Amino acid sequence: MPVTAPLHAVHSPADPVWARPILIGTPESIAGLVAHLSRLPGAPTPVGCLLAGQEAVPERVVATLGVPVLGSLEDLPRLHGAQPFTAAIVSIPGGMPAATLKLRAQLRQLHIAERAVPPLAEMLAAAPVARPGLPGPTIDMVDLIGRTPYGIDRRAVARVIEGKRVLVTGAGGSIGSEICRIAATFRPAQLVLAERSENALFEIDRQIARRFPDLPRKALLHDITDAEGTLRQFVGLRPQTIFHSAAHKHVPLMEDHPSHAVTNNLFGTKSVTDAAMAVGAERFVMISSDKAVNPTSVMGATKRLAEMYVQHCNAMARGRPGPTTSFTMVRFGNVLGSACSVLPIWGAQLAEGGPVTVTDPRMTRYFMTIHEAATLVIQAGAIDAHDTSAGPQPTIFVLDMGEAIRILDLAQRFVALHGFEPRVGGHAAAPAGAPGLRLSGREIDILFTGARPGEKLFEELAYDAEGLLPTPYPGILALAASVRAEFDSTAMIADLSAVRSSPASGPVIEMIRRHVPEMTRPG
Repeated sequence: MPVTAPLHAVHSPADPVWARPILIGTPESIAGLVAHLSRLPGAPTPVGCLLAGQEAVPERVVATLGVPVLGSLEDLPRLHGAQPFTAAIVSIPGGMPAATLKLRAQLRQLHIAERAVPPLAEMLAAAPVARPGLPGPTIDMVDLIGRTPYGIDRRAVARVIEGKRVLVTGAGGSIGSEICRIAATFRPAQLVLAERSENALFEIDRQIARRFPDLPRKALLHDITDAEGTLRQFVGLRPQTIFHSAAHKHVPLMEDHPSHAVTNNLFGTKSVTDAAMAVGAERFVMISSDKAVNPTSVMGATKRLAEMYVQHCNAMARGRPGPTTSFTMVRFGNVLGSACSVLPIWGAQLAEGGPVTVTDPRMTRYFMTIHEAATLVIQAGAIDAHDTSAGPQPTIFVLDMGEAIRILDLAQRFVALHGFEPRVGGHAAAPAGAPGLRLSGREIDILFTGARPGEKLFEELAYDAEGLLPTPYPGILALAASVRAEFDSTAMIADLSAVRSSPASGPVIEMIRRHVPEMTRPG
């Protein structure tokens, strides 16, 4: 991962690694780098530059750069083989993400230390959100995880949102609010923001009102676990497309409060699902979790119960004559930057001077940005669970999360991107992609705290018995089958309803295990 830093921090006179760096960027950004370096005392002397996104550069432009033009990005491996570079100062505009990701992969492979310096015009145009007390720059989530986000087929999505009455539960949450913001761009007939947190609802309603003043909308302060109230609201609103985001998501908390997890994750889902079917909604998309696969936690198991109930409702709907509700679910892993997720916690720890905590050095997770996850959830809503023209249509979709990322690696990148030097177990650790590179001399310890109750070391996105199939949309895979899709939903609801108000955790967890027998202990 590159370290984004001001130019005065990109070199150390005593460090031979940075004595003769190569500059990489556009003609405009290279000229700015050269001019800035020329004013720094003891600055390194570039050996030359590589130009990004340029097939042919006029000689008059080359003459103004102040350093030799050695070639384009494609020439980097060849030039490095002839005259190895030890360091690169990169200044590529944000509008060239594909070129940036390809370059970073090459620099890592060639063991070339890297510093990223945003073009001056972009730094002046940016309006970063202030984070009181947080040191260093506001980081780019895409840079942190190093993946190119999938796009969206707007024509397909427009068919299920444009001119439709759209309702989002959990509208004030990280994913729910982003779904609202994206859905609003498709000009729905009405956007209903359903949320039980007064402050969260006020904020997302305020944002939508400011950005889309002409969009008909309704801020609905409502708890979806109130089944009668949910049905009453749906009868009045008649939503056509529903994105069900509301859920309890924090694994350790749900271990201590299993009745709350059952009530919100299962019976809240049942409330919304039943109401959607009762009013004849066209599309229902539930947000699930990778933690529902071979769950080791109460949270994951209750999300699996919710999946099973939604599958049951889809099977019932499919058997009815006439137009019916298409019920689907979308599984994905962790999202970066969501409320109470790891990045805000690490940011607060950095603001306090460290240490930054990681549960276990072996732990891995799948990550994507909030925006990409919400985009793909909306895209999945365009898939009809009842369209069997190409064979049986799955009801559970899995987002392509890429490769699992080791949490320790993510923590080191996070610390380094803020201009600090990560130190694991008392030893300084170079950030991924910059072997042996020392940063600013400010060290931040990374400490291991041990896995919390219910946490896995490794997450899964599908059961072994489930096969992943492609869909028409990149980034979205479908499950060819689903474990225990056929079950007695009446018994499950009756059993869990009988214990969900129990003050003791034991009976609730025992009943969860009865209906999710694959639930295991973490390990």
